[in-house]
Amino acid sequence: MGDLKLGLQLGYWGAGPPPSAQDQVLEAERLGFDSVWTAEAYGSDALTPLAWWGSRTSRVRLGTALCQLSARTPTAMAMAAMTLDHLTGGRFVLGLGVSGPQVAEGWYGQPFPKPLARTREYVSVVRKVLARKAPVTNDGPHYPLPFPGGTGLGKPLKPIVHPLRADIPIVLGAEGPKNVALAAEIADGWFPIFFSPDHMGEFTASLEDGFARPGARRSAKDFEVIAFCPVVVDEDVERAADAFRPMLALYIGGMGAREMNFHFDVFVRMGFGAEAQKIQDLYLDGRKDEAASCVPTAMVENIALIGPRDKIADELVRWKESIATTLLVSGGVDVLRMMAELVL
Repeated sequence: MGDLKLGLQLGYWGAGPPPSAQDQVLEAERLGFDSVWTAEAYGSDALTPLAWWGSRTSRVRLGTALCQLSARTPTAMAMAAMTLDHLTGGRFVLGLGVSGPQVAEGWYGQPFPKPLARTREYVSVVRKVLARKAPVTNDGPHYPLPFPGGTGLGKPLKPIVHPLRADIPIVLGAEGPKNVALAAEIADGWFPIFFSPDHMGEFTASLEDGFARPGARRSAKDFEVIAFCPVVVDEDVERAADAFRPMLALYIGGMGAREMNFHFDVFVRMGFGAEAQKIQDLYLDGRKDEAASCVPTAMVENIALIGPRDKIADELVRWKESIATTLLVSGGVDVLRMMAELVL
């Protein structure tokens, strides 16, 4: 898979635009980072900030980690991908994910069931648009083209724009075993939102299953694993963990329902079942601060690099030996410089 790369994860905005994002992007490119990534939830979108901040760069790849399927029809997503790929000179990477039922149905007003089948069909339509071999049609149940019914005047169309690249890389966000296998089969990479170098063996069978399927695009040799690697530098490890506990409590407790939360399931698979249950119960009870205080430091250390520089350097060895091909780092300019020194 080659040398470990670094990416800058800018994520999605909080209450407003992050003031230092442009500085981070420019410094990441100067330091030799491979890529810069944005995200969306139900506030800022992933594409506009990527285009705005990325316009000041010339080398780094620019990716979405990730765009939500329900936010755009597959043809609209392909249009955005083609447009950004042209504007960046072939540096765009399309990261896609299904999000969850709360966002898909509550925010976008789109149905959530059958996420794997929807993802497969969505990616297929995007690739047809990018291939530009024929007017685009799709017989699938989720994104039929032309639309059945209606006026009856719809007709298959080919994109006006000639794509700069027909093979714009597509990376899928996936947390469950079946979704990971799908990513290995139909995508160019996998974005695990919570990556633990000590627990990735549990996904080996899923990845191998996907690579072995007929028509699989990639093999383990040329498949990207883009791992979120949060970094908090602090001489006090507990204080460093405190900086990350509220975010974990939000994802384990609040980014999903009691009966369906993919983030919760990830931590159960990592061996934190009892802790995850307590965090979720408190969070859904409205006791968010208590939920955060119940996030054990060991849980944070499983999926992040926290503490003094020497401790981070020691623990980084596990990440370097893992299946990750890129570590997605978030943090200020000082964090980016330290990671560049330790990894690049």
